[in-house]
Amino acid sequence: MRIDLHTHSTASDGTDTPAELVRNAAAAGLDVVALTDHDTVAGHAEARAALPEGLTLVTGAELSCRLDGTSLHMLAYLFDPEEPELARERELVRDDRVPRARAMVGKLRELGVPITWEQVARIAGDGAVGRPHVATALVDLGVVGSVSDAFTSEWLANDGRAYVEKHELDPFDALRLIKAAGGVAVFAHPLAVKRGACVPESAIAELAAAGLDGIEVDHMDHDAPTRARLRGLAADIGLLTTGSSDYHGSRKTCGLGDCTTDPEIYGEIVRRATGAFPVPGAGG
Repeated sequence: MRIDLHTHSTASDGTDTPAELVRNAAAAGLDVVALTDHDTVAGHAEARAALPEGLTLVTGAELSCRLDGTSLHMLAYLFDPEEPELARERELVRDDRVPRARAMVGKLRELGVPITWEQVARIAGDGAVGRPHVATALVDLGVVGSVSDAFTSEWLANDGRAYVEKHELDPFDALRLIKAAGGVAVFAHPLAVKRGACVPESAIAELAAAGLDGIEVDHMDHDAPTRARLRGLAADIGLLTTGSSDYHGSRKTCGLGDCTTDPEIYGEIVRRATGAFPVPGAGG
């Protein structure tokens, strides 16, 4: 089985619609794909309706969190999307995205970049606006060569000149909410240092003690030594290890299935979940 547990659609900051994403996942030879848009489940219904035969959909979301001033992302799988407290927190994060993006546009204009809010809003479309949309505008304007080039201290990284904070969950609260909704929690790209500051390994151990199920190890932003280090940490504190592409369509260079999750790990994630079940494709 080929299992990719971290992808994004136009419901957040990907370039494939949810329907296109599941069709592309099947074409890429995947058996299981998780749709984990940022702080939203808006793409799940469309993905279900278009799910090709032979492909299983894992519903999820990537929750924005912050610990002691450092941003981190928590992948939540197979939770009940109707659970009211978690739904309310997702809405708070989404509602803060527009003023945050407007503020980043304002900072960029102060830095001499001829970017407009209308340009960013057009790129985001109906998706949950975020930094990748602002980064795409910078590419279109010729300010940077690629979306990844915009995520530096020069521009949009966590310590960047145009960075603006947004409402984010405390990760311990996120774990509590995910568990209350019957979900499974995996820390996304925990040591992706190229994105900015990362939480210390001691914090990962504290999260594990609070109910964290796993960490994403095989990811494009983790080099081989980092992956080995994370596997050792996971073994020491009893965490599952996952792999995934963090696919964003044409917005990033990674392809569906570039990194995958071991079928036994996937089986354990499904076993632990009580809020929802994987959706088998019926040729939508």
